[in-house]
Amino acid sequence: MYSAAITGSGVFTPEHSITNDELVVAFNAHVDLYNAENIDAIAADIITKKSHSSSEFIFAASGIERRYVIDKEGVLDPTRMYPKMPIRGEDEPSLMAEMAVDAALQAMAQAGKSADDIDAVICAASNHERAYPAIAVEIQSLLEIDGFAFDMNVACSSATFGIKIATDMIKSGSILSALVICPEICSAHLEWRDRDCHFIFGDVATALLIERDENLHGTYFKIKSTKLATKFSNNIRNNNGFLRRTRDQMEDRRDMQFMQNGRKVFKEVLPMVSKHILNHIDDNGLKVTDLKRFWLHQANKTMNDYIGRNVLGREPLSNEQPNILQNYANTSSAGSIIAFAKHSSDMVKGDIGLICSFGAGYSVGSVILERA
Repeated sequence: MYSAAITGSGVFTPEHSITNDELVVAFNAHVDLYNAENIDAIAADIITKKSHSSSEFIFAASGIERRYVIDKEGVLDPTRMYPKMPIRGEDEPSLMAEMAVDAALQAMAQAGKSADDIDAVICAASNHERAYPAIAVEIQSLLEIDGFAFDMNVACSSATFGIKIATDMIKSGSILSALVICPEICSAHLEWRDRDCHFIFGDVATALLIERDENLHGTYFKIKSTKLATKFSNNIRNNNGFLRRTRDQMEDRRDMQFMQNGRKVFKEVLPMVSKHILNHIDDNGLKVTDLKRFWLHQANKTMNDYIGRNVLGREPLSNEQPNILQNYANTSSAGSIIAFAKHSSDMVKGDIGLICSFGAGYSVGSVILERA
């Protein structure tokens, strides 16, 4: 049985960002237009009048201050409020693949490796640009990597599940290395016109290079253990798919975008995640005090603080449980990997940390790492 290690990481950050103030101006303008256009139906109690948002509301609900997006103009157009992403020709790289390649090249450069050193590509994301051919195979082709590639989706836990799959293949000896890439275009599945969720998501792509832990040099993290769990729930859901696109279902349907029952998610997911982390630590003969850092899924600050308190038994310090939410917002599976990529360089040999992601499914995945 072999061992695996993370030897490189990369983060592609879009050019454009939207502050809470900018988003609120656009959203409130949309609300005014909507209420004016539907004044009679609102007066007759046929539909509900929409309410304004505010930067204070957004920050209190999430800890988010801004988010990166592929397209800013379309999102901030009060008559539109969704991104403008022109359909690319079949002779052009897909948007997901283009983002993924950028992040992958960063990870490969950090590890000092080339395409010849990589055996597999896993594209792990919440919303894939198309059903087939696999985005991962396109990424593999653009990077000129031999071997194989495949897509996978476990929503916000896709990254940790992808790490688990890559690690197990390396442990078995079937491959020597793999790229686990999470290109998340979350702005395209967010309902920007819904006050309860219009502020949640941003766009990004992350990449991790995972290799057999043998004759490695430089900075890397040993993958000591991985642990996964799932439990079905409809409380976070997106019904978009080809079966929903029949001719009699082409009307504007709210359930074709991101939906969640936030209160139930908070009540059900957070105890599940806290217990999962504590059990994973205990399974490996460790104590909570043995871990220097937790890189959590970046859902919202309240959720992360709750988990930190449950796991540590006290308020987590910023250097123990770093947040990137304030700048990136929720980026689904990529969030915990952004936190890891940006807040791991100060760790020294022997330091232990844990990556954890959780979300729709319900799903939760954790990875215990040790700085080599």
